[in-house]
Amino acid sequence: MYVQLINQVLTLEGELNKLTVPIAYKELKKTLKDEVITMIDLGKVSMIDSAGVAFLDELQELMADRTEIMLFKGAKPEVQAVINTFSSNKLKSFAPQKSTGYFEGLGDLVLNFGKGIFDAILLASDVFYFSLVGLINHKEQRKGSLTQQATLLGSQALPIVALLSFIIGLILSLQSGVLLRDFGAGVFLADLLSVTMVREMGPLITSIIVAGRSGSAIASEIATMQVTEEIDALKMMALNPIRYVVVPKFHAITIVMPILVAFSILVSELGGWFIAIGLLEIAPETFISRSIEILSIKDIIISFGKSIWFAWTIVIIGSYYGFKVKGGAEGVGKATTSAVVTSIFAVIFFDAVFSLLYL
Repeated sequence: MYVQLINQVLTLEGELNKLTVPIAYKELKKTLKDEVITMIDLGKVSMIDSAGVAFLDELQELMADRTEIMLFKGAKPEVQAVINTFSSNKLKSFAPQKSTGYFEGLGDLVLNFGKGIFDAILLASDVFYFSLVGLINHKEQRKGSLTQQATLLGSQALPIVALLSFIIGLILSLQSGVLLRDFGAGVFLADLLSVTMVREMGPLITSIIVAGRSGSAIASEIATMQVTEEIDALKMMALNPIRYVVVPKFHAITIVMPILVAFSILVSELGGWFIAIGLLEIAPETFISRSIEILSIKDIIISFGKSIWFAWTIVIIGSYYGFKVKGGAEGVGKATTSAVVTSIFAVIFFDAVFSLLYL
């Protein structure tokens, strides 16, 4: 590679590639500090690659503050074609994005949150409307979809609900029974456990389990259908996705959630029954009678009402994140995680609201 700089004209000769560029740059390094290049003669350059083009672009950047323009002359057609292909000087430069201020970011967060709430309310209104219509008109619903969803959301959740409810009833009775025994009030364990499980822990624990198990399944199923364009295919066939996909789940979970809550209460009472007999030496018939007598119709209505409301919340939140998914498999995972976290938070929040309302 031959390099010569005379009268601000740089003459290059030979091959300008990744092997010769370091040599050429080394020869020019000392000269470029004092000299100015206004023109580069490429007439004798026989071959150039991307490294050579990067070398020419670097020369232009170094001379940018010393000369207004740098010209190229004599380049062969094949050499000029490579320069046009790999040169970065013609690319548009984008100004760095202005950083968002604190109040701008806070306002954007509030607006996005408000838009999300609005979209969720619209989705909930559609779900409630088509659910009511679906009770009379079963059009656009798969045959046997209600039974299938009731099995997936309900009966298959019984083992995990039974296990956790039994353990919770056992722990609550054990911790409370020790304290009550010290005060000679062990017989009141039945009252405490019955009210606690019926009014609070039964619906709450069951809903959290269903949110983690069934809520994630709802979100991932709808998100996968959205990513694989099955939702668009349903629209092309004049089928409403909410009516076809969400409504059967809504009907099924409305039916099975009170059953799961009742099952959870009975199993937790069984756990407390073991502690009452074994630790506190309470007669079995006394435990059962006090557990029933302490309850009122209001407690049962509150328990089942909360369970149905929590069930609706889980389905709507799971469907919302499923329909809003973007991207591929990564988006499905994010939607599922967001649905579970939001559902559990919403269940606990609404449980606190209910507690304030009926106290």
